Amino acid sequence: MLRAILAALALSLAALSAQAQQVLDPNPEIEGVIGGQFDAFRAEDVATAWDFASPTIQRLFGTPENFARMVEQGYPMVWTPGEVRFIDLQSLGSILVQRVEVIDRSGRAHYLGYQMIQTEEGWRINGVQILEAPSVAA
Repeated sequence: MLRAILAALALSLAALSAQAQQVLDPNPEIEGVIGGQFDAFRAEDVATAWDFASPTIQRLFGTPENFARMVEQGYPMVWTPGEVRFIDLQSLGSILVQRVEVIDRSGRAHYLGYQMIQTEEGWRINGVQILEAPSVAA
């Protein structure tokens, strides 16, 4: 079931990549939310990591434990991150996606797109897509 949920999230975020992209100025609040969730996972504080997820994600997984299991299995680089670097914030139509580079503990680079939504409680993470590594120009 978790694989089906992950696949559905990935497909919805992948469809966004076909839309026109606009790079926006960095948003410290968005970076703070994503960074806060990374910090919570580093501290093995699943309840706090859960608080950074959008209401949609919370309804989808139901409990912090289900959410943690999905992250651990589907996003091991988020579950035990090494270095985290914010690349850019993009507007894809009406959707905001913060691109992030995560160096895992073995030194491998991973690129993630964090879909962000504004709620009454502030910015929340509404999905994460694993992205292809950017090409390097010669």
